[in-house]
Amino acid sequence: MSRTAAALLLGGALLFIGILVFEGLPAVLDTLSHAGWGLGLVAAFHLLPLLLDAAAISTLFPVAARAATLRDAALARWIGESANSLLPAGQIGGPVLMTRFLSQRGMALPDAAAAITVSTTLQTAGQITFALLGVALIGARAGRVTPGALMTSAIIASVLLALQVAGFYFLQRRGLFGRVMRTLQRLASRRDWSSWVTHAESIDAAVAAAYARGLRVCGSFALSFIAWLVGAGEVYLILALFHCHISASDAVMLESLGQAIRGAGFAVPGALGVQEAGYVLLAPLAGLTGDAALALALAKRSRELLLGAPGLLYLHWYGRVRPGLGASSL
Repeated sequence: MSRTAAALLLGGALLFIGILVFEGLPAVLDTLSHAGWGLGLVAAFHLLPLLLDAAAISTLFPVAARAATLRDAALARWIGESANSLLPAGQIGGPVLMTRFLSQRGMALPDAAAAITVSTTLQTAGQITFALLGVALIGARAGRVTPGALMTSAIIASVLLALQVAGFYFLQRRGLFGRVMRTLQRLASRRDWSSWVTHAESIDAAVAAAYARGLRVCGSFALSFIAWLVGAGEVYLILALFHCHISASDAVMLESLGQAIRGAGFAVPGALGVQEAGYVLLAPLAGLTGDAALALALAKRSRELLLGAPGLLYLHWYGRVRPGLGASSL
């Protein structure tokens, strides 16, 4: 882990502890205890948006790679999400492992990298659309709740996400991978990087070809957006287990803006502290207390652990079966 990542992780941990102390640990744990074994049901429910995300990835597979199925995409998505949630590699480690996994399953590396790169971009675009839906829902609540800082925070988070995805898309269309390799070649002039540059340019060509599949790109975006919408059901389910009953629109608002705030804090490993602060900030809009909102965030962390730990174990096992793939490669 780099010093920057370590510093960000420490800052997130301190923020997390501060929120926990402020809201009161006993009250938070008491609320969380109402879920009990229901957290297993929450983890099972999360498989639905995960499969939708996998379908969004597989939609972008080239026809020549149709041997790579939805099952491969689902396993790759599971591995990537596990890495993003539990490993200190930020949001970069997941896509790298997903790409390598698909290539280990027999897909050409340029095609695998293109499918993951484009689907990640479209997933973020879907998240922005989802966040804007949350902003609209905040506006609809203006009559009974004064948004104030909440509206401002939501808009800022959405703008940051939009800037990220716009910048990433622009770089992709400008030959991102080839440019990176050529820059490294100039910096390390004593080494021959020509083969790496060739591979990078092949990935750039595959990315351009993926974007040229207009209907599939639209289908991938639609599936990603639906996955975000379905994910709001997780919030509804968790709060129901807590005996905190909210409307479906409140669940969508909490999930959309909570995930936008988490996405804006992408540089912090696991968005530790950022996710918790987001839900506590949004709690009044759904009529929730701070301890209930923090328990919601912790329940989501528990779900990440329930699905992520087996995902990392599978990654470790597969790395031994197929050398070259594993958490240590990060």
